Amino acid sequence: MIKHDHTSHNKKTNTPPPSACPINQPERYVKKYLRTIILLIFLPLITAALPLSALTLDETLAALETTRGAEGRRVEFRWDPFFQSGLFFLGDHYASFFAAAAPEESGFLLLDGRDIFTAHLPYTENGALIFPDTFIASLKDAFALSIDEEATRLRIAAIIIDPGHGGKDPGAVSAGEFMINGKSQKAVEKDIVLEVSKRLSDVLKKAWPGKRILMTRDGDTFPSLAERTTIANSVPLRDNEAIIYISIHANKAFNHNTRGYEVWYLPSDFRRELLDPSKYADSADILPILNDMLQEEFTTESILMGNSILKAFGETLGQSVPNRGLKAQDWYVVRNSRMPAVLVELGFLDNKDDIALMTTENGLQKFTEALYKGIAEFIGVFERSGGFTAVR
Repeated sequence: MIKHDHTSHNKKTNTPPPSACPINQPERYVKKYLRTIILLIFLPLITAALPLSALTLDETLAALETTRGAEGRRVEFRWDPFFQSGLFFLGDHYASFFAAAAPEESGFLLLDGRDIFTAHLPYTENGALIFPDTFIASLKDAFALSIDEEATRLRIAAIIIDPGHGGKDPGAVSAGEFMINGKSQKAVEKDIVLEVSKRLSDVLKKAWPGKRILMTRDGDTFPSLAERTTIANSVPLRDNEAIIYISIHANKAFNHNTRGYEVWYLPSDFRRELLDPSKYADSADILPILNDMLQEEFTTESILMGNSILKAFGETLGQSVPNRGLKAQDWYVVRNSRMPAVLVELGFLDNKDDIALMTTENGLQKFTEALYKGIAEFIGVFERSGGFTAVR
């Protein structure tokens, strides 16, 4: 696979999209299918009548940077010479195609794995890919349509990373000393989880420059549990935006042979007030029902996120590290954060194998990769399915 990066030179903007009321889901799909049918029928007739000119790959990437709404989004191209297939990325959106055998051949362009467009396809000439201008126009239109839909599509707009403990609270501390960074010392939970959290934050920011990646602490400080959830609950969100919370910890047990990772979520039978009663003064009789429905949605999303993280840990750490599973407990941060929330235990601070993972460069990288993969898989499922609306 050949990868070609092309970072936008446009000024990056963090301005959120304008607020809009989500349209009815069935209506959205009807409109999407009608649009696809219209494009399939009429676009070949339109493009066939246009004179063809072509651009190089670099010119095509530069042209994509001018797509409506593309400001601050990364532009990238990947090419598979064996299958003669290409993949364009514009931020979180992607479009795939198979190269034509000859110039002026039309074919399909698949956007985000669901919308189909037709256009004159790219082809190879003297070993180089050539991109017809009509293909580029169709590609830009397709990306612009998806970007426009973001104003109403539910999405994860913010991710809270909560490194446990900190400052005067060291968290779990190993009973014995271990070689850490070339020194014999005890393993301390607050230091380990902060390091993993900072690495995870960096990776998430690079992957999603358009999302807000926030940490409850980024140094050796001690925010209280209430302050941590207040940070999360105070993030401003628009109607089509949601937020998730990941608290990162390390475990401890009396048995030094105990090891492995686990993820916790709030028990489904724990009841809490998620909705602001003042906003439902005219619907006080159904407020408890709405609150319970939202509670069930948050529980379901938390379970899905937890399972995604566990799956990624297994794939990244391997079968030698025990998967201790998904568990339910009303920890303070998961019960007081009004959003899908999980608490991740990386490993045990009295097990030499777990400590080796949590204190070496290779191990820290694996934990970061596993957390990122799990979060990314959950966000992908959430945003493709429409997710739910966070409550304020």
